[in-house]
Amino acid sequence: MPIFSSDVKRIGAEAGFDRVRIARAEKLESADARFREWLARGFHATMTWMEREPEKRSDPKLIFPAARSVAVFLQNYYTPHRHTSPGKVSRYAWGDDYHNVLREKMVTVLSELRRLDENIEGKICVDTSPIMEKPWAVRAGLGWIGKHSNLITRDIGSWVFIGVMLLNVELEPDEPFVEDHCGTCTACLDACPTQAIVEPYVVDSAKCISHATIELRDETLPDDVAENLDGWLYGCDVCQDVCPWNRFETPTDEMRFEPRNSETSLDLISISKMPHEEYVERFRGSAIKRAKLSGLQRNAKYLSGTKPEQEN
Repeated sequence: MPIFSSDVKRIGAEAGFDRVRIARAEKLESADARFREWLARGFHATMTWMEREPEKRSDPKLIFPAARSVAVFLQNYYTPHRHTSPGKVSRYAWGDDYHNVLREKMVTVLSELRRLDENIEGKICVDTSPIMEKPWAVRAGLGWIGKHSNLITRDIGSWVFIGVMLLNVELEPDEPFVEDHCGTCTACLDACPTQAIVEPYVVDSAKCISHATIELRDETLPDDVAENLDGWLYGCDVCQDVCPWNRFETPTDEMRFEPRNSETSLDLISISKMPHEEYVERFRGSAIKRAKLSGLQRNAKYLSGTKPEQEN
């Protein structure tokens, strides 16, 4: 039997997603232009993989030629806990790795869709395929991209993960989200510790605490980041913490996003002395493993007041 948009939304909700919307599988022209300009300005910093095949990020048919519809799934990950300093960890990494959680749910969705129609084919994308999740969420009508470059929804704020599923069936699309509700607010720009939001909607990753503490593989941190860490060991949530739209934040129903070991920060001494075997076990199934032990220990040294080059 044929499937409809209502089937995808119903099955997505049953799998535990907070919102599901549909878009046509067509090239995102304006998002492509903005992304290429961002790359040309070097704002991707050390994330050189983003330069590879940029055309795929805006055209779903280059990733999955059979694509006719794009299903976008939102997962609220907010839990009502507070950061403790130093050793603060970005909220998204408190619980289990969202890549695993979302992919598991989306595999369930795709399996259920195939039960309805054995001819259904799809490709699941959770930050591991060259696709622009946030612009697709806007195209599907889920929200708008705020001045801090994160997706904002009017009803649950910006503490959301995004999953994208490319499907080989024509589904009725939702209306794109065309309004920008940031208005004249500059809270995120004003609060950014390193002024990484260089202009509304544009982040220079080289200045961003999240990039430096997670993605940067150098033995040392940039001076402007090191001097403004403000207790952050892994990532940074400042721009979302100050966003007025997060007054609508509500606790997630997904218990796997609750802080592991009830920790919203990590002990600096323990991290500094942690052997690799303990690191592997401690952060198995956690997004924190992205920074690698060497990155966490470098960050911990800075927060402890001991820069790596000061040793010996």
